Amino acid sequence: MRAVISRVCSASVTVDTEVVAAFTEPGLLVLLAVGLDDDLDSAATMARKIAELRLLREDRSVLDAGAPVLVVSQFTLYGDTRRGRRPSWSAAARPTHAKALVEAALDALRERGVRTYSGRFGADMAVASVNDGPFTVLVET
Repeated sequence: MRAVISRVCSASVTVDTEVVAAFTEPGLLVLLAVGLDDDLDSAATMARKIAELRLLREDRSVLDAGAPVLVVSQFTLYGDTRRGRRPSWSAAARPTHAKALVEAALDALRERGVRTYSGRFGADMAVASVNDGPFTVLVET
């Protein structure tokens, strides 16, 4: 799995005209992608990293701070742009596999007590955020 994690002051996801997830306090926005070889262990590892990495101010994790996390599935993180003018998506998991693992990661975060929000898998989403810092990291399992 691959994630781009940003420390944010607020974040939201809108599908059509409906806000499907939002928070207005310091937390994390996680753009999450599933690769071909990922499995339930990958989802559990990613959830642990999201929950425990000390990415918030004052060297705190979301578990330490009780901060929210908004997870948005984003297969494009596996885009390969090394050749040609169009990205190749061949390293990204198929939608059925990816959806199951994104949901597994969300479940694992919730089991750890993380206040978790999510976009709508496969939807055309408008993601808005106010970056804090800015502070953004790439995390892979």
